[in-house]
Amino acid sequence: MATALRPPLRLLKLFISALFWGCTCWWRWARRLAGKEVSGSCVILYYHSIPAESRERFAGQMDKVVTLTRPIKVDAVPPLRPGLSYSAVTFDDAFDNVFDNALPELVKRNIPATVFVSPGLLGQPAAWWPMGARERQEKISTAERLKQLPADLITIGSHTLTHPKLPTLGAAEAERELSLSKAQLEDMLKRKVSIFSFPYGAFDKNLVGLCQNVGYERVFTTLPLLAFREPAEFVTGRVGVEPTDWGFEFYLKLVGAYRWLPYAFSIKRLILGKT
Repeated sequence: MATALRPPLRLLKLFISALFWGCTCWWRWARRLAGKEVSGSCVILYYHSIPAESRERFAGQMDKVVTLTRPIKVDAVPPLRPGLSYSAVTFDDAFDNVFDNALPELVKRNIPATVFVSPGLLGQPAAWWPMGARERQEKISTAERLKQLPADLITIGSHTLTHPKLPTLGAAEAERELSLSKAQLEDMLKRKVSIFSFPYGAFDKNLVGLCQNVGYERVFTTLPLLAFREPAEFVTGRVGVEPTDWGFEFYLKLVGAYRWLPYAFSIKRLILGKT
């Protein structure tokens, strides 16, 4: 779940990401100059709500997606060609306003996308969002509308049955959330559901194992790492974006400049663990 950053923290992350991206560009240039291959890369974006007043800004972001990258599906990943930048667009929670405002812009540009759904909450408000968050008042879409989505462009993935924070559950209850969500979506849509995203981005090694046992072929986190780095990759990172992101901020996220953050988180945990 995305939360609004305080302006100083947001600016600090932007500044560090810009420096990181500058170093990355220099390194790629140096490899090319030395006659060495630069590998292809992919960044997966994840959104939640797309309100009507944000549609124009979202459309501008999608223009950058098709201009700067090659959009792909997350459930049918082609080999990443050297030197090319790829991207994928995903949405957590399946809000109605995503289909009202984002879907037409995706269709217009032929950008594939994935929507992660909690089938036990269809047609309900998103009551798990914090008090005061606009998303708390938004309605999750219905089964009927999900069935009408263009299957060639929109992939449906699982987001548990009822959107709990999985690490707080026992193994049996967590497995139920994972398996029933998959089964209900497959029964509803009459097609295979093979991918999953963790609510709140909360997961651990045991949950990854449960996802494999249930039959998911890939799971997605909220860690802003490059995606599809290994052929057999099962756990894949994504970077959180908002239609209200600044232009340069969105650009840096799209090109993978925020991927230093997980390492910063690890260092912070290490330091706090020693104090």
